[in-house]
Amino acid sequence: MDGFFKTTLLMAAMTALFMGIGYMVGGSGGIMIAFGIALAMNLFTYWNSDKMVLRYYRAQPATDVNAPGLTAIVGQMADNAGLPHPKVYVIDEDQPNAFATGRNPANAAVAATTGLLRRLSMEEVAGVMAHELAHVKHRDTLTMTVTATFAGAIGMLANMAMFIGASGPDGRRNPIAGLLIMILAPLAAMIVQTAISRAREYEADEGGAQICGRPNWLADALEKLSAASKTSLNRRAEANPATAHMFIVNPLHAHAIDGLFSTHPPMTERVKRLRAMAAG
Repeated sequence: MDGFFKTTLLMAAMTALFMGIGYMVGGSGGIMIAFGIALAMNLFTYWNSDKMVLRYYRAQPATDVNAPGLTAIVGQMADNAGLPHPKVYVIDEDQPNAFATGRNPANAAVAATTGLLRRLSMEEVAGVMAHELAHVKHRDTLTMTVTATFAGAIGMLANMAMFIGASGPDGRRNPIAGLLIMILAPLAAMIVQTAISRAREYEADEGGAQICGRPNWLADALEKLSAASKTSLNRRAEANPATAHMFIVNPLHAHAIDGLFSTHPPMTERVKRLRAMAAG
């Protein structure tokens, strides 16, 4: 599916969900307010969602001091992929992980945690960065950041519904309906995230293996990242789960939030597919 079409479809789905919650919270007036907010969010997230995510995780530009060799590795992988060199960032976080963001390849950025750089070999780092650049090449990055922003906003609106209640058919406030919105709205946003995330990760694994030329580099990295992420807590990701789907491995594993609505496919299957590529 074309990247622009996917993003448009996603924005439409999130806008409809946002407006539906607005109607339940504030009736006909609420739906118009929600539409106005959603319209502004669509425009704002298109231009600024990448900056918001990088700022939230306190990412700093990569240098030879805080991330020796990382910029060179990313540059080589970008050349392999035929992409412009993205901006490269480092996140001071013990949990090993990485993500890509940006509205298009010309305005892309990749970020790796200090925990990843400490634990992986240069070859494995190359595999991870190749995976992230595959997201850039497939134009997944805008979809990922827009989803994170809208899912977070839907969560906040749902919390408002809990406190002020929702409008019933007679226009009166209904605390029970507000409670249902608080539970079901984030769940609906999570389902949308899940629907777009699992297949995208498989595609980025395959694309990353092709970019770096060594599927086992990425497979080895994924095994290490998966094991280490389960024993380290990413507090900022836990505080804002709407961003979890952006990472190469689920940053919420520390609290065992991985099941029916996981935004990431099973790690064993991802590694199995990469090993098969290497053997084939």
